[in-house]
Amino acid sequence: MHLGLRNQADSARYFSVEEAKKFVAPAADVMVIEKNGKARAHPDYEMMRPHLAGNDEGLDGENVVMTYCAMANLGIGYTPEIEGEKLELEVLAQHGNNLVLRDNTTNEPIQHIYGQRESDGRSGPGMKPWPTFRMSFQGFQKAYPDGEVFLNPPSSNPFLRLLDMITDPAFSIGIGQQHRQEMPIMDNMTRYDDRLPNKTYVWGIDSEGDAVCFTREFIVQNSNLVNTQVGGRSIVLAWDPVYESVGAWYNDSGQSISKIDFFGTSDRGKLDRVESLKPGLFWHVWAEFFPDTDINRAM
Repeated sequence: MHLGLRNQADSARYFSVEEAKKFVAPAADVMVIEKNGKARAHPDYEMMRPHLAGNDEGLDGENVVMTYCAMANLGIGYTPEIEGEKLELEVLAQHGNNLVLRDNTTNEPIQHIYGQRESDGRSGPGMKPWPTFRMSFQGFQKAYPDGEVFLNPPSSNPFLRLLDMITDPAFSIGIGQQHRQEMPIMDNMTRYDDRLPNKTYVWGIDSEGDAVCFTREFIVQNSNLVNTQVGGRSIVLAWDPVYESVGAWYNDSGQSISKIDFFGTSDRGKLDRVESLKPGLFWHVWAEFFPDTDINRAM
């Protein structure tokens, strides 16, 4: 586990878009975090082995680590701190088809989807999530031509290189099956919810004890834009066909949004992205951890 999924929370390497084009297909999905126009893309395939990617430079100077669970198809950017205390994150296991991390400073497990130590419970403090969104790599190139892309080539160490060359295809085969078949390849779920097929991709938002998820099809069917409320706060979701991305933004204008672009510029001004968005994860995982969720809630 520790050798195959070597932690890159402090040592990840990022490359230019031009360099990344040699290794990442245009239509490939990437998980993106952005601050002040500076963006980092993390292709799913490149994230499968380390599960954690970040470095000392940070995102525009901010300490942000991309965390990824291939079983859940879920990437979340987190600041690896709880109440000002720096965490030393490591991959521990998976439960309910979602990654379990360990904080080596306290030896406490952290459920990835919540970002909180298990000992603190759901009402306790957690890591600060960063607005994380999915888009195609070709969309990323259009939006952020000067952006950075995480790549994870095999190690130069002969032993570790051999291990990487075994681990990468093994992961790819298993995760490919996870996307194709109805049931999880590792069935350690406690429940199933037949309101949607298990492997439907959903965009989930949880706030103030309220949880709602949305399908891309629902947003597209509503002219690519949905006004809603989650946790008592107005939110707008939109599908951008140019950048091939679903986004969610807070709408504090007091009025419905009728137009918004990929960067959050709307007919009611510039809006901030929702930091609690879980982009494009499997429905069966979202329903496992948020059993009381609504689906496709609109105002």
